[in-house]
Amino acid sequence: MAGSGTESGTGGPDGSGVPGGPDGTGGSTEQVRLRRTLGFRDLVVYGLLFIAPMAPVGVFGTLDAKSDGAVALVYIAATVVMAFTAFSYAQMVRVAPLAGSVFAYARKGLGEGPGFIAGWMAMLDYLLIPAVAYLFSGIAMNSLVPEVSRWVWTALAVVLTTLLNLWGVRAAARVGFAVLAMEIVVLLVFMVSAVVVLARDGAQRDWLSPLTGDSGFSASAVLGAVSVAVLSYLGFDAIASFAEEVTGGSAKVARAVLFCLVLAGALFVAQAYLAALLEPMTSAELAADPVAQGSAFYDTVDSAVGTWLHDLVAVSKAIGAAFAALAGQAAAGRLLFAMARERRLPALLSKVDPGSGVPRTAILIAAVVTMVAAVWAARRDDGLDHLVSVVDVGALTAFVLLHASVVGWFAVRRMEGPPSWWRHVLIPVVGAGVLIAVIVEATTSAQVVGACWLAVGLVVLAVQRGRRAVA
Repeated sequence: MAGSGTESGTGGPDGSGVPGGPDGTGGSTEQVRLRRTLGFRDLVVYGLLFIAPMAPVGVFGTLDAKSDGAVALVYIAATVVMAFTAFSYAQMVRVAPLAGSVFAYARKGLGEGPGFIAGWMAMLDYLLIPAVAYLFSGIAMNSLVPEVSRWVWTALAVVLTTLLNLWGVRAAARVGFAVLAMEIVVLLVFMVSAVVVLARDGAQRDWLSPLTGDSGFSASAVLGAVSVAVLSYLGFDAIASFAEEVTGGSAKVARAVLFCLVLAGALFVAQAYLAALLEPMTSAELAADPVAQGSAFYDTVDSAVGTWLHDLVAVSKAIGAAFAALAGQAAAGRLLFAMARERRLPALLSKVDPGSGVPRTAILIAAVVTMVAAVWAARRDDGLDHLVSVVDVGALTAFVLLHASVVGWFAVRRMEGPPSWWRHVLIPVVGAGVLIAVIVEATTSAQVVGACWLAVGLVVLAVQRGRRAVA
């Protein structure tokens, strides 16, 4: 759908993406549409940028300590957990190829109320994950240039990437492709260097310890670490938020979601396995020294390979994290846009800039929220811990509602004929069950923040329903 950013369309429950038919999701979506300019490569770029090929760098030490050394197994388990979610995304993106992602899917499969809650919980994820990524960028740059405070680097990263997002989705994708290529090259350099060191000097731990643990295997420890590891994957789902801007149909979005998850999972497992074999500290020593956990990956590279690779990884992490935040900020803006277009948020957020074809106001609001959160965290010693502890639960709750949407649309409402019981019932039910288990194993602070955010969303939903009843 090329052309202006205010085109209209028609359709209904056949998956055209424009509500108004028998599915009963309302008719406001047809008023404002985004411009179709993205191809499959662009989607993969955005997905991998948001995920970041070297995402384990920042949380490697934490995962190693929490899992009793079975850090590679943690990423294998996390990939499987996210695979269920990716499969459900692939089912629903065809039903509702809209910018709102899980918000649009839950509205289709479960109704207006659950749809709002799904979008509300995803909003916590989409607004705060970019803040975490910006903070990673600020920390990495501060380690290279300590004379400049990390909050200054953090704020600079927010400003530069916001300008790129306002420039247009295609322009940001082109720059992002170059950054992604750089990250993958640096990752390959690390992996080759690690293999050389292992072949020459041997491993610091047992060769199977990244899969079994270095002090005995504990299933509960691995599951607890998975609740943190999923942070590395959050972002592959953001691809679905660009569904209205893709040329060639929703099938392309589904393929990109699955492709990004598989590729990211393979990269995560490989680098975690190699880093664990080179790690000079045991998982018990890391668990007893929380300060060392944050820099564990860098320290391992420094001691095993050399300072040159440490600096190269730090520069790559700084740039890559900033562009991961760029992709996250773009997805957050589209979620706000979609919710505003359905009159669930202020109408100002549903405006599309006719020149760039992007929801400029929504992106700016997302940038402001992210800037405040990221700079606040950058000015505190415990800021990263506070941010990381809350982002997972919002996303995981939204994913549970995504799985429920698949069951609701295909199996309960049977909008497309008899359901496939393994695709439309078994996989989403198992996926939701695994996610609930991960939420249960999350930290208490994350559960409390998620519950409070959910409570606020329920209040907002009740107020909106009351106003509509009066009207």
